[in-house]
Amino acid sequence: MTKFSDLALDPRVLKAVQEAGYETPTPIQAQAIPHALEGKDVLGIAQTGTGKTASFTLPMITILGKGRARARMPRSLVLCPTRELAAQVAENFDIYAKHSKLSKALLIGGVSFTEQDKLIDRGVDVLIATPGRLLDHFERGKLLLTGVQIMVVDEADRMLDMGFIPDIERIFSLTPFTRQTLFYSATMAPEIERITNTFLTGAVKIEVARQATTSETIEQALIQITPSRKERSFADKRAVLRALIRAEGEACTNAIIFCNRKMDVDVVAKSLKQHGFNAAPIHGDLDQSQRTRTLDGFRDGSLHLLVASDVAARGLDIPAVSHVFNFDVPTHPEDYVHRIGRTGRAGRKGKAYTIAVPHDEKYVVAIEALVKQPIPRGTLPEGFSLEDRPDRSDEARGERSSRSRRGGRDRDDRRREEPKRDEPVVVAAVKVEPPETPAPELREERPARRDERRNRSPERDRRDDRVVVGMGDHVPDFLLRSFRIPSLPTTEAEDEAELVSDLMAEEGEN
Repeated sequence: MTKFSDLALDPRVLKAVQEAGYETPTPIQAQAIPHALEGKDVLGIAQTGTGKTASFTLPMITILGKGRARARMPRSLVLCPTRELAAQVAENFDIYAKHSKLSKALLIGGVSFTEQDKLIDRGVDVLIATPGRLLDHFERGKLLLTGVQIMVVDEADRMLDMGFIPDIERIFSLTPFTRQTLFYSATMAPEIERITNTFLTGAVKIEVARQATTSETIEQALIQITPSRKERSFADKRAVLRALIRAEGEACTNAIIFCNRKMDVDVVAKSLKQHGFNAAPIHGDLDQSQRTRTLDGFRDGSLHLLVASDVAARGLDIPAVSHVFNFDVPTHPEDYVHRIGRTGRAGRKGKAYTIAVPHDEKYVVAIEALVKQPIPRGTLPEGFSLEDRPDRSDEARGERSSRSRRGGRDRDDRRREEPKRDEPVVVAAVKVEPPETPAPELREERPARRDERRNRSPERDRRDDRVVVGMGDHVPDFLLRSFRIPSLPTTEAEDEAELVSDLMAEEGEN
């Protein structure tokens, strides 16, 4: 059996690995590290949780052991799709490089540019970044990539899903063609294969597991429900989720609950907290400081349930996650593999539940076609039945409002703020009097007659029949008033012209 001591790593790296408690490399590590140490390009294909981070971090530290970084010119570059994954790589680097005198910088969004600029100006050996923030620094003239010796692209298929491929191609063009490239992905979509053929030279392809396979340590179950009404789907799924968590009992030490949409993440987390569960949301719209606090709480055990969007599907190295709940069936089948891969890591056992409604059938079929096996069907917890649940109209309204999210508030909140139907609506009527305008001294009877005709309106006698749309029976009086803007003094020629017009109109009416 291969050990880390057999992989020709730097003694300082080996010491750090041993102190971290590792002796035997995973298959991806055992196959990728020797080729990386030889300076070859590597194309690694492996499912999540197989130790890909260490497979490029360890040889990188060994290769960069000789040399010195220059200001604004990093010696190596690691690209990650999400902030969480980038932060996870940075933590691994700190663990394995603690006996080496290598510096690093983490460039992610949500953090001040000033502090990141200071690190770059001093010179870094390893630059770990998300594509967007990296290009921001480059376009500001704070960063040069001409000194990159090793470039790593981690979770390339996730980069494709998030639309980062054009950015990746641009970053490749900014680095020297003599660089060494380590390219890792869980799946090989045609677009990713095109990039590897373009930017990798004589790459060694390492595939330690069939593409998009699920770990055998994960017990899977698909819970299929049929809501009584379509509008009850969201509420019924929340009830099933709570029942599943309660049925697991103490076996569910912690869990990640995945939703497809950010707005549903907030609603599900709020619902769980209202029912007494220790839950918190995490998604891309939250501030980075809040996301960091939430993840820290989940890691140290103070947070029991993490409700997440797919931003957390990768990059969370938390080996002790006991359960994963797919509140929504993922629309991309590859995401199913990455979601459930958050549990059953490092040889531990894990459980993954997926809640599906009838319109999810096409997504389930796509997942089963990808993993080449059916997802075992599960049953509702004993004693729980959707038919026995009371018809809670407020819960149904909460579901509809969570889908629309007009104004960012639940419809129930708006209903509480509105007066009841049987309560009178008090409207303060304000009497508006037209300003008095002194009549000109030279006014004759004809302008007075003109003003009299101007004030006359066929609607005047039908004022009580008017209806203001949306006001119901409680229409303020001032809305039914007719207002006249006083006319300014006019010349006699203008008065004459208006009088002729009035007379012609009167004759036409008669």
